[in-house]
Amino acid sequence: MRLHIRSHALSLLLLHSVEKVAGLNWMQCLTDIKSNANATQNLVGLLNSNGDPVSNVADATAISYSLCTSFCGKGGDFQVSVFAQDFSSWLLPYLALISQLPFGAQYRLDNLMSAILTVGSPALAGYSLFITLLNSRWINRRFSHSVDYPNSRSAVSIISSLQQSPLRLHSDRARFASLVVLPENDSWWQYFSELVDYTHTWSIASATSIAWVVVAYILSVANSPSDAFVDAQAGAESTSSIWLWLIPIVMGWLQLSPKCDFNRLKAAYDRADRHARAAAGMADRPIAIPSASTQRALTITSQEEDVMSPDELLTPPVFNYSRSLEWACTAEDIFLMYKAASEKARSRIPVNAESEWVESDDFKSIHPHNRHGSLQEIAAYCAQPGHARRSHWASGVFTRMVIASCASLALQWGTVGGALIVEWFTPTVGLGCRSLSYLLYGVVSTIIWMMLLISSILAHYSAASSYRASLSERVALACSHSLRRMGKLLAIANSLWVVLMCILQYSGFYHTCFCSSNIIHRGNTAAYITIIETTTQAALAKAAWIGALFLACTSASAFVALVNLLLDTLST
Repeated sequence: MRLHIRSHALSLLLLHSVEKVAGLNWMQCLTDIKSNANATQNLVGLLNSNGDPVSNVADATAISYSLCTSFCGKGGDFQVSVFAQDFSSWLLPYLALISQLPFGAQYRLDNLMSAILTVGSPALAGYSLFITLLNSRWINRRFSHSVDYPNSRSAVSIISSLQQSPLRLHSDRARFASLVVLPENDSWWQYFSELVDYTHTWSIASATSIAWVVVAYILSVANSPSDAFVDAQAGAESTSSIWLWLIPIVMGWLQLSPKCDFNRLKAAYDRADRHARAAAGMADRPIAIPSASTQRALTITSQEEDVMSPDELLTPPVFNYSRSLEWACTAEDIFLMYKAASEKARSRIPVNAESEWVESDDFKSIHPHNRHGSLQEIAAYCAQPGHARRSHWASGVFTRMVIASCASLALQWGTVGGALIVEWFTPTVGLGCRSLSYLLYGVVSTIIWMMLLISSILAHYSAASSYRASLSERVALACSHSLRRMGKLLAIANSLWVVLMCILQYSGFYHTCFCSSNIIHRGNTAAYITIIETTTQAALAKAAWIGALFLACTSASAFVALVNLLLDTLST
């Protein structure tokens, strides 16, 4: 264990506890090496704290890697009691907090995969959360600025709530236009809106889990490295930092309250569908009749052959990355239809062009007479002027994707980067086993996010003309499937890796000659282990620890604050 050069007395008092943390007794090893050097007058491998050879045995505060392996052994004994204490204190609270993530898939295996994706790629979890928030904000603002129709408030609430479902419109848009225009369908919108207005929000269990994690993190901060004992608690602090991203993710979903219970959503839609009506009759005698269930104008469930990516069918909100593009496209179609109807209503144009506009007793509503017409008249009422072909990509979608990507990457690298900084600047300074482990976790997490995000873009591109797919669209779809599968395999490996990494930390695996010498960074000949630190090294390690603490807490707090800042724009 590496100690401050002026703190030998305190080091001896702490030696017993140090041995429980470390795999090797570094002070005893250095003492034995010095005794052997005095007897043989061989100073090879004896170094100062900066890794330079010494000319006096008494000046030796570090040893080379080869000398360490010769005298210090490969590692200490595994101590179950110490491992169990560290595991339950620093890792178990975070593993328990995973249970507070929103799930709700039709099958348990899909719920398990959603947890694996979240742990395997915090960047993907943060992206799905933030793109959901931005999409809700976008569609709410568009409706509030441009649409004023009797059932529009219920419509935008439903659209925003159904980001966890493969939202689709019937290919015959006149069917959805009937849902918009006919006054008989106002009850459908209101009833469906009430049925999906359930919350996945704060509970005693979720609050307790979050509080448990926060207390664990505060304890790791309270046990922070002192000048005399820099490395004794660095492992606990870095472990807590690398998992700190989970708190903002859980809190964010609790605040957004995603509607992701598959069975509940399906039951709500089936019940509301009884209230749906469709236009029928002739232009001069229009009527509204119950719609056939097999010809629903708006659907929230699909078969695997109806979507470009199977992940679109999975309701846990971490899969919103795969639905966001298609959802935005559908949401904009709905908005444009509502906008067209709202503009005609403001101009006092009834659905039936041959009838006169009838004023309502309530100036805020539209008289039902103005909202009746044949199927063709209703379709024309909701059509945009000129029938211009709209882009397959919703407006502003790439801007929202960039913002969500920046927010999620800042959260991930702020917390994972904090852990990396702690281990990098803990003497021996440089890239060692622990810092490389954290770096690897962060890099793979980012790669997973990139692969799955690109997969969703390629899938949406290939959906542009699924019935007359060109060669480029077929290639894009094949690449999308490959990237999605490889991304999930990497997520499984990365989630297992981060848990294993913590277990190795608590078991003392990293406290060996190989890991403590940073041989990965320095090479076999230049690798060394700093056992007694200088004042400068101790100050640098402490400054790095403070900076890492600030970085991790700031990134997590900023993510939570930004989510809260944007939440007030979700109401219409």
